[in-house]
Amino acid sequence: MASSPCGGGNFDCGLQIQTRSVEQTLIPLVSQITTLINHKDKLKKTEKTLRAVQRVGQAVSVAVGRFVAVGEAIAAENEDLRDEMGLACFEARRAGTAIAQLTDVSGLEQCEGDGRSTVFSDRTGMVKAARMLLSSVTKVLVLADCIVIKQIISSRNKVLVTLEQLERVSTFQEFVQIFSQFGNEMVEFAHLTGDRQNDLKDEKKRARMAAARAVLEKCTMMLLTASKTCLRHPDCESARINKEAVFQRMRLALEQVIEIVTDTRSGGEAKALPVSIYAGIKDFKVKVECLRDSLYCVSCEAVAAQLEALVEKTEDFTDSAYTRHEQRETIIQLCQITRQETKQLINTWRHAQSLKAKEATDEMELSILKTCQSVSDLRRELHRVAVGRATELLKLHSDHLVLQALKASGGDGNLEAVADYAGTLTEHKEQLVETCRLLCHVSGTEPLEITCIHAEETFRVIGPQIISAAQTLALHPTSKIAKENLDVFCEAWESQLCDMAILLKEINDVFEGRRGDKKTYLSLPRPGKHSVSLKTVKAAKLDAEEQTSIAKLGLELCLLTSDVDSEVERWDEQDHQMVRLCQITSSMAYSMYLFTRGEGLLKTTLDLFHQAEVLSDQGLQLCHILHSLSTQLLDEDRILVLSETEKLSDACQQLQVCAKTPVQGKSAIFQKVDSSIQNAKDILTVVVYLLPICNKLIRKCKSECSCVASPQHRREKRLNTTVSGETLNGKGSNGFGVKSLEQHMASLSFLESK
Repeated sequence: MASSPCGGGNFDCGLQIQTRSVEQTLIPLVSQITTLINHKDKLKKTEKTLRAVQRVGQAVSVAVGRFVAVGEAIAAENEDLRDEMGLACFEARRAGTAIAQLTDVSGLEQCEGDGRSTVFSDRTGMVKAARMLLSSVTKVLVLADCIVIKQIISSRNKVLVTLEQLERVSTFQEFVQIFSQFGNEMVEFAHLTGDRQNDLKDEKKRARMAAARAVLEKCTMMLLTASKTCLRHPDCESARINKEAVFQRMRLALEQVIEIVTDTRSGGEAKALPVSIYAGIKDFKVKVECLRDSLYCVSCEAVAAQLEALVEKTEDFTDSAYTRHEQRETIIQLCQITRQETKQLINTWRHAQSLKAKEATDEMELSILKTCQSVSDLRRELHRVAVGRATELLKLHSDHLVLQALKASGGDGNLEAVADYAGTLTEHKEQLVETCRLLCHVSGTEPLEITCIHAEETFRVIGPQIISAAQTLALHPTSKIAKENLDVFCEAWESQLCDMAILLKEINDVFEGRRGDKKTYLSLPRPGKHSVSLKTVKAAKLDAEEQTSIAKLGLELCLLTSDVDSEVERWDEQDHQMVRLCQITSSMAYSMYLFTRGEGLLKTTLDLFHQAEVLSDQGLQLCHILHSLSTQLLDEDRILVLSETEKLSDACQQLQVCAKTPVQGKSAIFQKVDSSIQNAKDILTVVVYLLPICNKLIRKCKSECSCVASPQHRREKRLNTTVSGETLNGKGSNGFGVKSLEQHMASLSFLESK
């Protein structure tokens, strides 16, 4: 509920706040009111204190007046909310006036003589006015938020109507006309839902929204080619099946978006996620560790039953035909050890209860430690099995041989060969679906669980669609449209494999405690606030067509960031300056990749260009380190490092020039975005090549060093010095770290932030 965080009282307005923008808008107001309410009862009424109280009260009153004016303007434009919004605005204005009167303490002695109430004499009245103000302001904000929800619903309804028209068309001319309208409506829907996704407070809802939007994005192109194929070959059953599956998937995704924004489900009750093994283990450990404080907080039977439920879930691993024998045996053995340790814990627990002990005995403490350790060992093994299998499958499918074979067989009109390869693809699909299910068990967070479920569903659906598209091509081998349709579905499969690789890395990051590293190094400017050189540049968002054309380049950039992270993990010295700079560079490039998907914290092209400029600065710092390294190397190695350093320097300078060059016009801005992503990609390509070489050379230098502290040894020690605190905190760069951004955002008034 929308409760005030202030300590002076519980200001629960009874309204559900779903978005961060509404919440952030309320924070400064809550802070000001808290200042007024939480004064000491016997506060010295000095002139300075009286001026401060009056100043805060006036600030609240003025801000409320401006805020109410905006609310009344919104009410005038939305007839169905006019009465409710008008009442909320009236209450807010009345509360603001009451607060202004209570804080008007310029002539305190006269006020007290006249019997007029002030914040000092009528604390109850102040609390009541504050409660009314927060309640009414929150109601205005939530009602304004309802308008955004209505816009999304209205946009979805337009898309659905056009979707039904597309499904019924019978001629190419009619299809082209309606699809053009459909494209424009989808662009509007994408912008509205993208903004909503980034604004949602709930991480699970954001993950569900991201999954639904990903389906709509990929299905839009599938819908185009599948419909064209059906129009060209109206009597082809496989083409009809292919098309119907796309339309059905789009409708489900549109429905899911509405369920998220309205916080309802068409079937009634909200569908709960199945409890993963990770979540089960986490809850089990919490209950076991709580026994240290109280022997009666949970029953022995409940702990034993929860463990058995966990062991039962591990059957997804042990019953799998794709789990190796030794892995299966290890999991079963660890389950047995956990059972034994839990049984021993329950025995010591019951013994302690029989002795009327108030807290865990030493023997029981030892059992708690052993039980938690055994269940952690089980979790580690399950993670190793799931991640290992996913890694193997991604390597196995990296060449896409089955897809190529399906394309070739379909193009040759060989239905028998298509059937054979369809069987192979179905087997691959089942492997991937099961692997996604195992990854869901060990993902570590609910948003990642949702992403795993989305990946599982995507593979389950796209597999049969590829087969039906291949069958259509085999029946019509000369059809260019049928070939194009198969290509689109194969690309969707390949794209999902890339998404799975990213998901795998995120799961590993959570497991190893690196969650959130990507955000640490983001540089997020506030246009016109932090950068004088960018004041005159107009910020813009890419439309759907531009987003699609840039997506492939962005995906290539994303894969390079994964390569950089993989190479960095091979270094023994994780605190080495080169490692840290490469991590920063990779993180910034990853945020640029998210921009190409319409996600992440870089919202506009201006944000992207500023991020590119800071990335180039980091790259040039890396060049400086590489030059230092080259002075320690022999001729051949030095020439190699200097040659690659020169390439890196050139790429950084090109990116810097590109980011700083002002452009005007939509096509010029898009070209600049394209060039920025390409230049960032060039930088990471050199970094990926250099990392293993430098790692090897630094190891070689160390092994050749004598124990005597020679001048070379001293130089090497200087080379391996970690980054200074200033650099890591962003003081040595031109960027603005997340911490400074948050401080800046907190200083904005609540009216500006809305």
